[in-house]
Amino acid sequence: MLGNDMSQKVLLNSKEVNITLHRLACQLIENHDDFSETVLIGIQPRGKYLADRLAKMLSDDYKIKDIQLGHLDITFFRDDFRRGDKPLEANTTSINFIVEDKNVVFIDDVLYTGRSIRSALTAIQSFGRPKDIELLTLIDRRFSRHLPIQPNYRGRQVDAIDNQKVIVKWQENDGEDAVYLVDK
Repeated sequence: MLGNDMSQKVLLNSKEVNITLHRLACQLIENHDDFSETVLIGIQPRGKYLADRLAKMLSDDYKIKDIQLGHLDITFFRDDFRRGDKPLEANTTSINFIVEDKNVVFIDDVLYTGRSIRSALTAIQSFGRPKDIELLTLIDRRFSRHLPIQPNYRGRQVDAIDNQKVIVKWQENDGEDAVYLVDK
């Protein structure tokens, strides 16, 4: 759980996370059919878990074959890259396919200011020129945007103020599937 000095509210419990993921998977299938022209890219670090889970769900539950899944590290493409006191730790980029003329679906857990997505738009250019780019996010903090970026697919829209943080926990990494709204 979280520290004692923070108050928290459950936005999504495990069952609601699962239902939301199935809905997002079905929306992707509606728009991308067999995924032959589509690639899924999880934005590191936390979008990786959502992308992995959706790819597994599409493959296992919906029998979509040959899903191309990658993970994109945006650390050195961020506009705040050199602003912090502590050195940033890079994640791994793992894209073993060409994105040229493909439909790319960026996947991230929380859409907040939009800066991570702007960084991903720059970073993906190293892998070719996509035909189309869409954004899927589990949580959309809609009143916090610094850039004009909106998701094509959203799990849940949240109106959170700046002194609140959205924390997404994944079974694979945190021992539970849940989304919390926490007062900092």
